Amino acid sequence: MEDINNSPNLNVPNSSENYDINNNLWSNRIITWWSGFSLRTKLLAIATLVVSLLMTGITFFALNSIQRDAGMNDTRYARDLGLLLSGNVTELVANNQKKEISNVAEKFWRSSRNLRYIFFTDAEDIVQLGIPISATPTSSDSQFQLTRKLKLPSELKKRPQFPLVRQHATPQGQVTDVFVPMLWKGKYLGTLALGVTPNKKALASAALTREVTIAVFISIWVLVILGAVFNALTITRPVRELVRGVREISKGNFKSRILLPMTGDLGELLTGFNRMASQLENYDEANIEELKAAQIKQQSLIATMADGAILLDAEGKIVLTNPTAKRLFRWEGRFLEGKYLLNEIPEILSNDLHTNIESLLNREKENDDLRCSLGEPARTLRIVLQSVLDTNKIELKGIAVTIQDLTREVELNAAQNRFISNVSHELRTPLFNIKSYVETLYDLKDQLSNEEQLEFLGIANSETDRLTRLVNDVLDLSRLESGKIIQLEPMDIKPAIEQTLRNYRLNATEKNVVLAHEIEETIPSILGNFDLLLQVFDNLLGNGLKFSPKNSVLKIRAYTWPDTCPALPPNNNKDVPQCELVSPLPKVRIEIADTGSGISQSDQEKIFDRFFRVENAVHTEQGTGLGLSIVRGIIEKHGGEIRMASELGVGTTFWFDLPLEQSDKDELLTSTINNGENFSGPQIAAEI
Repeated sequence: MEDINNSPNLNVPNSSENYDINNNLWSNRIITWWSGFSLRTKLLAIATLVVSLLMTGITFFALNSIQRDAGMNDTRYARDLGLLLSGNVTELVANNQKKEISNVAEKFWRSSRNLRYIFFTDAEDIVQLGIPISATPTSSDSQFQLTRKLKLPSELKKRPQFPLVRQHATPQGQVTDVFVPMLWKGKYLGTLALGVTPNKKALASAALTREVTIAVFISIWVLVILGAVFNALTITRPVRELVRGVREISKGNFKSRILLPMTGDLGELLTGFNRMASQLENYDEANIEELKAAQIKQQSLIATMADGAILLDAEGKIVLTNPTAKRLFRWEGRFLEGKYLLNEIPEILSNDLHTNIESLLNREKENDDLRCSLGEPARTLRIVLQSVLDTNKIELKGIAVTIQDLTREVELNAAQNRFISNVSHELRTPLFNIKSYVETLYDLKDQLSNEEQLEFLGIANSETDRLTRLVNDVLDLSRLESGKIIQLEPMDIKPAIEQTLRNYRLNATEKNVVLAHEIEETIPSILGNFDLLLQVFDNLLGNGLKFSPKNSVLKIRAYTWPDTCPALPPNNNKDVPQCELVSPLPKVRIEIADTGSGISQSDQEKIFDRFFRVENAVHTEQGTGLGLSIVRGIIEKHGGEIRMASELGVGTTFWFDLPLEQSDKDELLTSTINNGENFSGPQIAAEI
């Protein structure tokens, strides 16, 4: 295995690369930190820094000037002192008057506290006199003679006519050296060297000046800092608070206030902001109340719509659904807000609706609609899509979806078509028969026997009765759906039942069907309309006879229901649950039962619908399909409801309840409201 340390592809960062990475990290941190400040804060910081740097530069410049002036003063003083001493001793040096030179030098030494040393050298740079190195001579010249040679600066020999001044630092402080060439009548006699210490007063003055300058500098810094703080407290903070308040207002938080004790223009600005926020809060509360009222109205309107309503957003997600839409798509108890409509509806409908919704979302259309069949049993739905745009009609805000259940309309149209077809057929057949037999009688009246003529007339009469029944059914249904007022009066139900039985007894005998009745002997009087109830019995008994086979029984029963019917366990065992069925509103119940072919479960759901005929499926009997619809309408006008029970091959039973004569107005009104109608009491006007 290859050593990883020797691998040529291994990139190990060196120290310089790590240094660059660290520098980049720090640079990024600094940039991020600096970008977090607002523009106003950045400008304030930059202005403060510039002012501080400017004042620092000015202060250091002033200190340097003071220091330079102090040095120049020392240099000037030392040079003047050297020139003065040189002027006094040059002639003495030329005349070699060493004693006088010594006296003059000593006087200078003693008279000035700033002299550090005095040296006299000859032309060979040999020190001839030095104070304080040598004392004042007393006896002979040999006492003043020094054998030490003084090393003079090279610049002095280049310019012997000018004095040379320089400074150097010693452990005791700074010393100014002055070298003055002594020239007498153009001859170089030697050099006068002086060491001068700075003037204490000048030093004290310079120190005081520096201290004052530093104090001024510090004061300026303090003032700048205090100014920045004051600016932050008096200007920046109110402005920052004002910006924060504006942001809160823009977010809809109208309760935001700025509580800063300010005066002047800023105080008026903050007060105006608070006043504006209060007014906006009041307006917002008023608008919220109005919006809530409008929203409640809209929700009530949408909730009570007979059609389904769904509101989608600009992405096709559900925003709102009304109860009708939930019922149509079986969404009861589900939370649908925020979910895609196409994912929540049946797949077959989603496939059909996908293209339509996409065309509206892409602004290819502004409205669209489609029809589809859904569910079992099948329901016919019409789905209308309408784009919801903003006030400028530019931006799409959502899609309004309306679902109309056209199942009933389709069924009614189909039933109406069947009715028209049936009526056309029923009218055409008897009219054709009547015309045929009448034409035969008219053309061959002399060739027909009396029996044939009577037979033809009987057939024409029968077909005329058939037409009459058809027209009467249509008229009865029209009358039931009109607003014509009828009267409900106290009546005995027995005569109506007996008359109906007499009307059908001959037909029952011919068909070998037994007509039976079972009427309660003490049955009370009812409130009803004799003619309408007679039509009810006629239709129900006629239908029962039509579908009853030979050797069967057709029975009509009438009794009071419900009566007081205790439901008690055997032996009155009180340890088991028991109840007593008592009707607060007794009525007369009518039952008509046959032992015919019966009605299938699917037909039972439509048997009372207009234009529906069971024989449409079996094609064995004739009729218009209006009889049971007329019966239902009449029974509902009497405050009741017709019901049925049937089984194929066993038979069918119809029953309904009629109000008693003693029923008061409130009882009838309650029953009628339950059936969706309005009635009055005895001698009550009922609408047909």
